[in-house]
Amino acid sequence: MSIGILDLIVFVGFLAAVVGVSLYAGRRERTSEDYFLAGRSLTWPLIGFSLIASNISTEHFVGMAGSAFGRVGMAIASYEWMAAVTLIIVGWWFLPRFLSAGIYTMPEYLEYRYDSATRSIMAVYLMVLYVVALLATVLYSGAKGLDGVFGFSEMLATRFDLEPQQAVFWATILGAWAIGLVAAAYTIYGGLKAVVWSDLLQGGALLIGGAIVTWLCLRLIGGGEVVPGGGVTGGSALEGARNFWEVNTDKLHTVLPWNDPDVPWLAVFVGGLWIPNLFYWGMNQFITQRTLAARSLAEGQKGILLAAGIKLTIPFIVVVPGIIAYQVYADPIIARAGGDPGKANDIAYPYLISQVLPPLLRGVMLAALAGAVMSTFNSAINSASTIFTIDLYKKYIRPDADARREVTVGRWATAGITLLACLMAPLPGRFAGVFAYIQEIWGFISPGIVACFLGGMILRRAPAAAGRTVLILGPILYALFRLPGWVLEAKEKAGDLPPTGVARALYDFSTIAFLHHMAIVFVILFSVMAWMAWRDPLAAPRTMPRSNLNLEPWRYRYPVGGSLIGIAAALYLIFW
Repeated sequence: MSIGILDLIVFVGFLAAVVGVSLYAGRRERTSEDYFLAGRSLTWPLIGFSLIASNISTEHFVGMAGSAFGRVGMAIASYEWMAAVTLIIVGWWFLPRFLSAGIYTMPEYLEYRYDSATRSIMAVYLMVLYVVALLATVLYSGAKGLDGVFGFSEMLATRFDLEPQQAVFWATILGAWAIGLVAAAYTIYGGLKAVVWSDLLQGGALLIGGAIVTWLCLRLIGGGEVVPGGGVTGGSALEGARNFWEVNTDKLHTVLPWNDPDVPWLAVFVGGLWIPNLFYWGMNQFITQRTLAARSLAEGQKGILLAAGIKLTIPFIVVVPGIIAYQVYADPIIARAGGDPGKANDIAYPYLISQVLPPLLRGVMLAALAGAVMSTFNSAINSASTIFTIDLYKKYIRPDADARREVTVGRWATAGITLLACLMAPLPGRFAGVFAYIQEIWGFISPGIVACFLGGMILRRAPAAAGRTVLILGPILYALFRLPGWVLEAKEKAGDLPPTGVARALYDFSTIAFLHHMAIVFVILFSVMAWMAWRDPLAAPRTMPRSNLNLEPWRYRYPVGGSLIGIAAALYLIFW
């Protein structure tokens, strides 16, 4: 697919506008509070759109749509709908506690509740996982998505006479570095305020672009035809919706068997899916930094509920096109992936939009996809640099560092983290699907962190040793549960694994859904905390600091949040 001059004009113009607005917004970031928390001045629209833009990326438009293209179908929507419910819980229960303490980072909260060692353990975990899981995945999926739409690998193969696999590899590498360096440039300069303003622009473009793709897809299966060079003519979106519902009945179930390897209903409603959701939306610096920067508790709660409402709509602009891609283009997509279903999942959405979008709108979607990648990437590197500066550098290296020094260190940390992430970008390509990769990797730390936070809030006399113990024990247990399956997978595929015996039992247990393993690990860790709180309780509960922020909650938080939960329940009934 060739790139037209209009595509390039739209792409470059959009990115220039984002960079310009972001640099202008972040021009006065002089103190650490300005740089890392936007001066604690964010209002609810900025918070809501920034939460969505930071979260929604090509991880969704490549990974989640790819899962929908595969066998999972509509069930993958549970990650969005249950995330909306989780956001509401965070706004109701967690956010008041965090804002009351006046913290900069989530590890900082653990020092107030437990001790400095607990804070440092979480800080190191987040730094490592941001680079290995989050940032690498964002760069990899972003580069793959842009290559799938615009055929950069084909251009490299033609221009430099490369083998197809070499061309794909170098297109991924070059795309990842380009995305990383551009996104880092304005983040280094402007801090969180630059990030949230870029989120507002890029998040809006992504949602609009995704809605256009869904509309064109429905027209296509509603009697429309693909125009040579890209685009859809004719057809009815309403008729397409009817056709979609009739043809894809098997893929439109959100409730899968309890032992499904990807989205088991037991994990969705009462088990493991709550662990990554609570961690991601309530305890993950990458996300919570926006709410910690709220002007007041009410502004933070309104922003969170806005994000929850948008999350309910995401499956209709991500999952639905993924299913339509299978309905219309399954054979060419699988063929283009060399017959590998896992790799086909990752190129399903890019291939689809290369067909249904006309040239000018391809430029818009290229800008939206690039913006989505940069929005998530700059949010993550900003959060990682915040943790490094506040939780590690100021804590252990230069406790006497002034605000100007902290901002300088934060900028250098942002640059260093960006370079590491670009070097790690090829790693997710070794796994079958980027969405599965990132969810699997987060499992090493999320059960321990959730147990540590919840245990600290519920078990108010749990000692500091309990917090340290669950943070250290969590990754060990998760590895023991998952590693046998990875090690024995080759033997199983070769037919060399006995049908009975210890090896078979280990393999069978290790290959159940990772969400079940996360739930089991969490239960064990929380039980350990409860036992330690009973055996060696604190003499008195910890006294948390008190901030000067306006902590008056939003008066409509319960009616609005309850209504959104009701909508989520209705969606599950419709797509049962």
